[in-house]
Amino acid sequence: MNQKTKLICGLIIGFLIAIGVDQWTKLLAVKHLMNQSTYKIWDGVFELLYSENRGAAFGMFQGKQFFFLVVALVVLSAALFAIIRMPAGKKYFPLHLIAMFLSAGAVGNMIDRFTRGYVVDFLYFKLIDFPIFNVADCYVTVSMFFFMMFFFFVYKEEDLNCLSIGKKKGAEN
Repeated sequence: MNQKTKLICGLIIGFLIAIGVDQWTKLLAVKHLMNQSTYKIWDGVFELLYSENRGAAFGMFQGKQFFFLVVALVVLSAALFAIIRMPAGKKYFPLHLIAMFLSAGAVGNMIDRFTRGYVVDFLYFKLIDFPIFNVADCYVTVSMFFFMMFFFFVYKEEDLNCLSIGKKKGAEN
């Protein structure tokens, strides 16, 4: 088995585990937090609070299931494209992980949307009154944060040429 095949197998296993962790935590939230009072982890700072989100981030796009399906498919397609195109070396491993966790977050919330009709949220930073979120949201947010950091501060344009489709206009000069 070559290095790229091993990497892809590892990413698939990681993807499935990440989705499993997300779904397990949501099941725990449904079982232990639904119709219950807030569970305070750190009084005034962080709580577990059951919520049903029928939209996207901050409740936007309520009831737009087809829209969410399209977005999830675009995210999965882009991640798969990136994973296939990127070399398997250590240099690109962080980007492979980002693609894996971003995909797991999209799929984790998509599972909720199509099995429940809403996404289960339960993590609440009361200190800053941040919207309630879940593990899949953490995957997406943290992945995008690291992607932006790597994009701006680590990788150079030529490092990401492997992701380009064809030549840019004027690139032959």
